Amino acid sequence: MKERIGVYICHCGGNISDYVDVEKVRQAVQDDEGVVLAKTTVFACSDSNQTDMVNDIKEHNLDGVIVSSCSPKLHLTTFRDVTERGELNKYTYVHANIREQVSWAHSDDKIGATEKAIHVVKAAIAKSRYAKPLYPNQFEAEKTIAVIGAGIAGLKAAISLSDKNSNVVLIEKENRVGGHTATWGSLFMTDERGSELIDRIYSDLSQRENVFILTGSEVISSKGSIGNFTLKIRKKPQIAGDPVETMEINVGSIVVATGFEHYSPEEGEFAFAQNEAVITLPNFKQLVDESSGKVLEYNGKKIKNIAYVYCVGSRQTEGENKYCSRYCCTSVIHTAIETKKKFKGIQNIHLNRGIRTYGKQELLYAESLQMGDLYLQFNDDTPPEIRNEGKKTVVTVKDILSAGRELEMEVDLVVLVTGMVPRKDQSIGKMLKLPKGRDKFYNEVHMKLRPVETVIDGITIAGTCQGPKNISESVNSALSAATKSFSYVSKGTLETEPIVAEVDHEVCSWCGKCAEACPFDAIEKQEVNGKEVAVINTSVCKGCGMCTPVCPVDAIDLIGYTSEEMKSMIEVLA
Repeated sequence: MKERIGVYICHCGGNISDYVDVEKVRQAVQDDEGVVLAKTTVFACSDSNQTDMVNDIKEHNLDGVIVSSCSPKLHLTTFRDVTERGELNKYTYVHANIREQVSWAHSDDKIGATEKAIHVVKAAIAKSRYAKPLYPNQFEAEKTIAVIGAGIAGLKAAISLSDKNSNVVLIEKENRVGGHTATWGSLFMTDERGSELIDRIYSDLSQRENVFILTGSEVISSKGSIGNFTLKIRKKPQIAGDPVETMEINVGSIVVATGFEHYSPEEGEFAFAQNEAVITLPNFKQLVDESSGKVLEYNGKKIKNIAYVYCVGSRQTEGENKYCSRYCCTSVIHTAIETKKKFKGIQNIHLNRGIRTYGKQELLYAESLQMGDLYLQFNDDTPPEIRNEGKKTVVTVKDILSAGRELEMEVDLVVLVTGMVPRKDQSIGKMLKLPKGRDKFYNEVHMKLRPVETVIDGITIAGTCQGPKNISESVNSALSAATKSFSYVSKGTLETEPIVAEVDHEVCSWCGKCAEACPFDAIEKQEVNGKEVAVINTSVCKGCGMCTPVCPVDAIDLIGYTSEEMKSMIEVLA
């Protein structure tokens, strides 16, 4: 049991101290059993305080450390590293969250928040008394890395991994690489065509000996964990009637770059599928890219006046796509400029909810204005109305830039500026157990601190499967994901958290309830000493604790969160 514990209570620059009396918390815990040091600090995570903590550990001969501050998601690793620098086992460190769980949750009740903070810190002290040194699990890792999806993000991730001398298996379900980018003509902020960009990258990639490209191939099953995933791949027959080929590959980590789909408007949404003069932006861009001559035609009709309706399928007030798709404003403005340059007599009318051409893309907006494009802005509760009057298409909009004046215009074509949505085929995500956010895209652990990592160790996400991005943002995401995936396996030997479930085989008699409760398939039935028991795969187990409460004979414990530790915390809280 720990006898010399140091406790640090953080002001968090006012995030905690504005709502919790941190000095009162310090006074309340300083005389607890085993506590020999109790201090407050303005920023516990600052370099100066970390140095002070290392010195305190050595000077006071501490055998346990507690920091009461923000979420462990942010700084658990930071303070574990501090305790290690103080020559303590990092797993004896205990973190108390008094920001998200206390000050932010009870900002209207300082007295109550302070009392709760005292209880939370005292519970951490109770746990710290029983915290034992733990050591990471080590095993050899397969150095080959799989990239699933060969769009622009997948291709750039593969090149980055290849540059790091890693073997790469690039898996693409379609018979060609490049995804949506390969179908696009001119790209904004560059004179290059999408197909040219993909051809250039693919030409480079196909010449690399450490990259294996599998097109027309689909991952149908996955097993294993970080350092040793086994993927089963089904390859489509090239000729009808040929047998389906399957193969298995072993990889150490996986980059998921499965891309997005364009939003498809419902019938009647802005007259879509009811008026032949209504078209989506992807189809309009294809029309512009493929049309020759000096006059733009659609369905045999000459096009001069074009109305662009923004935010179709994004920023919805009643639908589920609440997010902004980011690239649409720039894409439609670029396409409108290209249309005006390529064809005679074009007048562009942009019906928008606020233009979001951020960064250097603002230059396109300025160019569009200089070319005479008209911009009208509408509120989300008064969207434009599109109707037929004989053979004419009439658009009505209330322009908030002219004090809500209702304007009516006859146009030859209405372009619905559609956003990005997640792929309908979510089989990869289900197979790999990737979490999704409220927007239904795959979710990272933390958008700032761990922007491409998932909760499944060894699997990173890149590009637009994570959320709407333009090409440059997708490439940056891919390079980040590739670097992180490489870091998992580059040393050859992997370390995983020792905080996993353990089974007392003397008590256990297999009933299967723990395996049913495990969300990571980390528990299996095996015969040990002549009887069937539950066995934990420590490389897969996440230490979530879902299995411990369902065991009818209490044969499962969670290392680092044992029943002894939990009971001591409950006694303090109660």
